[in-house]
Amino acid sequence: MDRATFACSTAFFRDYSSSSQGAFCLPGGHVDFIEKVDSFTYSDFFRDYLIPNHPCIFSAKFTEDWGSRRNWVTWDGKPNFDHLLQKFGEALVPVANCDVKEYNSNPKEQLLFKEYIKYWKEYIRNGYRSSRGCLYLKDWHLSRAFPAQDVYTTPVYFSSDWLNEYWDAVAVDDYRFVYMGPKGSWTPFHADVFRSYSWSANICGRKKWLLYPAGQEEYLKDRHGNLPFDVTAPSLRDRSVYPRYNQSQPPVEIVQEAGEIVFIPSGWHHQVYNLEDTISINHNWVNGCNVALMWCFLQDELAAVQREINEWKDPVDDWHLQCQLIMKSCTGIDYKEFYNFLKVIAENRISVLENGLDDEASAKNTPKAAISTLGMLHAVFDLKRTVKVLTSLSANEDFKKLDLTSLSPPPEALLHHLKAAIDTALL
Repeated sequence: MDRATFACSTAFFRDYSSSSQGAFCLPGGHVDFIEKVDSFTYSDFFRDYLIPNHPCIFSAKFTEDWGSRRNWVTWDGKPNFDHLLQKFGEALVPVANCDVKEYNSNPKEQLLFKEYIKYWKEYIRNGYRSSRGCLYLKDWHLSRAFPAQDVYTTPVYFSSDWLNEYWDAVAVDDYRFVYMGPKGSWTPFHADVFRSYSWSANICGRKKWLLYPAGQEEYLKDRHGNLPFDVTAPSLRDRSVYPRYNQSQPPVEIVQEAGEIVFIPSGWHHQVYNLEDTISINHNWVNGCNVALMWCFLQDELAAVQREINEWKDPVDDWHLQCQLIMKSCTGIDYKEFYNFLKVIAENRISVLENGLDDEASAKNTPKAAISTLGMLHAVFDLKRTVKVLTSLSANEDFKKLDLTSLSPPPEALLHHLKAAIDTALL
């Protein structure tokens, strides 16, 4: 084992506490810029950014071999509308109106891709104005709809991706998105789904990011506990509405150039602007480093639902089940599915540890191939983190009040299998 491998192995087995994921202050708002591909390893990213939950920027060298960088962009760095229309013209895509506030987001509609590109061209010709407003194509599951297209390759740093590993396994959804929008389109203030990590790569164009470290959002809430829609709005300075705003840190500001990738840490709230006509590729993902934060998020969401419908608790026999259903409708997951999520992740790693990797699996872009790429010690790290969260879930009173007979294997049996696999791997 060489020195670099030994250092990486040591990092995987260090017992990091959950407090390492808390809020912190970046000195002077500095965000590291990773320049060279060859000199930056997965273990560097794991140690310096995933575990401490720090943002960073990857240079355009990390994306220069992507098909989308070659084919989706004109010689002068603009979106290649002709190529995109040829490939995706008849696709149905989700489009948000950035000029309209609906609750704490923008209303969406479905358009044919060719209709959106027609709008975009007209918007540019009219000096970036339209009676239809500023429309932003966002959250498009292009990879799922066009799996054979040569668009991009997920960098190894983001390959430990439990969210997409699970949703691919159940063939229901994914968290891989394409965003396309004109200069001036933007995304309101938010934190990502399940308090996941995210990475965002600009295929062309430039973005401006305003980032708040996890915990800072508490100072940005109004007197009713609601987060702002637009963190730059002058109304935030009204202390009668936002009483703690003056206690907040200034946001960490990033201007992301074409080809660059921004890594957004778990639980960091952010607001994003397209400074030019921009196309980006985004993933949300969870792994062993932040799965505990996902579990904390779900507990907080359930507690909020329980407070909201507490007055109906006594007369309703299935109150706890109703709370789970409401939580799932709001977040996309409930406690039993979270158990199944942990089970799929655990069983994939146990399979590799116990049976190795066959030639067919290693040659494909599969979860098991990704596990093998990161190494067996990483699989053990994943299992150890899963044990901690699964132990907490199994002891949770709200989880125990549910009908768990449909769970296979039962939580106790899965925990036993996990611990045995870890012990065997460490022999």
